[in-house]
Amino acid sequence: MSLVILAGVAWCVGWWINSRLANSAASNTRAIKLLVPVIFGVTVLVVWELLVRGLEVSLVILPPPTMIAERFANSLPILWKDLFQTFLKGALSGYIMGCSAALLMAVAVDRSDFLRRGLLPVGNFVAALPIVGTAPILVMWFGFDWQSKAAVVVVMVFFPMLVNTVAGLRETSAMQRDLMQTYAASYWQSFFKLRLPAALPFIFNGLKISTTLALVGAIVAEFFGSPTVGMGFRISTSVGQLALDMVWAEILMAALAGSFFYGTIALVEKSLTFWHPSQRS
Repeated sequence: MSLVILAGVAWCVGWWINSRLANSAASNTRAIKLLVPVIFGVTVLVVWELLVRGLEVSLVILPPPTMIAERFANSLPILWKDLFQTFLKGALSGYIMGCSAALLMAVAVDRSDFLRRGLLPVGNFVAALPIVGTAPILVMWFGFDWQSKAAVVVVMVFFPMLVNTVAGLRETSAMQRDLMQTYAASYWQSFFKLRLPAALPFIFNGLKISTTLALVGAIVAEFFGSPTVGMGFRISTSVGQLALDMVWAEILMAALAGSFFYGTIALVEKSLTFWHPSQRS
């Protein structure tokens, strides 16, 4: 019971420190902006550890963070193999193919009223299909290796990317388009010098949304058939073996990979859309 009380004290102390930092005069500095979420995350981990051990929660239900960290450190070779299979082979390849196809299709949709009126409603319908229903079908079509996982990722990222890109290409005002016409600019000159730069924030919004969809889609697809390697395969087999610490280690690896992927896209966005108001300090 003393550990439970200590958990409450740790939460109150962490809350007090973060409140003081967030309301201080230096709250807008980069150091404070980084320190506040770090303190919050450490506080959550400490409270988690103390509550699990203080309440004697079964390891099958919820292992403590220290056990997860130990399993993570001891299983790095396995985790790296699973990451390579799921992220680099399945998620990343599907992400590149799906987003590239969506960009090309967005240009065609932008030039054709027929495609805009016919394809986008179908896209909304396909985007609403549950992944647990489409993944087994694609696994049967493309086999149990990474190709089927890439196909699932393509289906998941294509239409969100398409919708965002089409919306971005229509972001420019009529006055801006008329000005390009007065300069006798062709469609492609207007596209590359006016419409594509204006659409970049929308495009990167679709790319960032697709980063999480890609990794989730690849992991879920592995539940329905995969080689004896991969994050989804490891999670499903570990659950059957009641090795919840390994499940959480895979979740941690997936979270780190997804955060790195998202952060990379965000850095590229910041370098290419530095002129946009959302990127100004």
